[in-house]
Amino acid sequence: MKGQSAAIWLIEQEARSLLTRLERLKPFAVTTPMVPAAAVPPAAEAAMENHLLEGRRRLRGRIGAFLLWLGREGARSTPAQAQKRLVVLKLRFNAVISQFYIFAAVLTQRSEHETGVWIAGLDDLAADAISLPGGYYRPPPVVCYIDRGHGGAIRRARTRLPGGDPNPIAIIRVPHERMVGAGIASSLVHETGHQAAELLGLIPPLRQALRMRRRLRPELAVAWRLWERWISEIVADFWGVAKVGMASTLGLISLVSLPRAFVFRITAEDPHPAPWIRVKLSCAMGNALFPHPQWAALARHWESLYPVSGVSAETSATLAMLEASIPEFVSLLLHFRPPALRGRSLREVMPVEERQPARLALYYRSWASSPERMRAASPSLIFAVIGQARADGRITPERESQVLAGLLRYWAMRSALDTLDICSTQPKLELAQGPPALAAVAQWTLQ
Repeated sequence: MKGQSAAIWLIEQEARSLLTRLERLKPFAVTTPMVPAAAVPPAAEAAMENHLLEGRRRLRGRIGAFLLWLGREGARSTPAQAQKRLVVLKLRFNAVISQFYIFAAVLTQRSEHETGVWIAGLDDLAADAISLPGGYYRPPPVVCYIDRGHGGAIRRARTRLPGGDPNPIAIIRVPHERMVGAGIASSLVHETGHQAAELLGLIPPLRQALRMRRRLRPELAVAWRLWERWISEIVADFWGVAKVGMASTLGLISLVSLPRAFVFRITAEDPHPAPWIRVKLSCAMGNALFPHPQWAALARHWESLYPVSGVSAETSATLAMLEASIPEFVSLLLHFRPPALRGRSLREVMPVEERQPARLALYYRSWASSPERMRAASPSLIFAVIGQARADGRITPERESQVLAGLLRYWAMRSALDTLDICSTQPKLELAQGPPALAAVAQWTLQ
């Protein structure tokens, strides 16, 4: 072949090649081995598989239509016209591949010994942390995976994937350096706060309220402008403190313990508050939700690690203004009543009474003599209790890691058995209440 016919022929070959490569993308259910306890929640797996199958089906149809068009119009079209259509198909093909590997990152780790089961346990923690009793929203399926790096991240449900398709699930990346300790809850619950804020539509009305406050308090205008810029991350921090208490703030301190130049860096371009003021704000939110001297003591500890002396005069003045506005800002946040909460404030919909420090300490003393009671509690409450116990000096880092690793295994296995129960006709059996074999399994998960 020569000339135009040769060019059209090459374009046809490339389109057919796209089809063959597309067929190589197999469903995860037949390519990703994992033990049942490490499996992702069924709703999340179904959402991922259906999304990818539908994307491949649509692309297959578009490639078929293109090949038909080439057969009818190829001889009368220029190679440039055909190439333009092919390039659009290739872009879509690459988007399908990118989406496949986004979900694959979640699933491939599930085949790793022990790690896969831990990650499945984190799915349970994430599902609990994102929930909000009261029917204010319907949480999406949420899954976790671990990666290198310093902090966590979330690809929220309903945001755009490569190619523009809406993401059917929430995907949370957890930093490997936090496996396994109470700090894992700080990162993970913070990320669920981002998804919850989106579901509740919190950020736009909060920004509006902060702009109004800036007009009412011009002497603190710089502070209110920065709070408005940082509000998305602050709401996620609030969610973490409200759900897991001290575990959130202690985990934040671990995360932002950086060289001084970074701790005191204030920039409106970064959506994250400057680390120094971010920790002070976390302590203030904790004290407003769960009044106790521990929060002031932790704030003083942070100040001793990073004394303000030595920073520039401009930075010092900005930090002073931010610190002066913290009480008013925290009050505004906790008593904010967005339309989605139907007249209730953010504080009122949080499990505040159950997370009071004295009550958390009581839980820990009770669970020390009866681990079965601990297994019956919700994952976020357990992390709050362990975080408080660490703040009180009642649990060592070594014991903390041992207990939480066992609980992650337990939650993963409980979810796997719950899934099997749904698919069977046998009566539902709880690990803690089942026959001797299941009781032995429950004991193993906590070793």
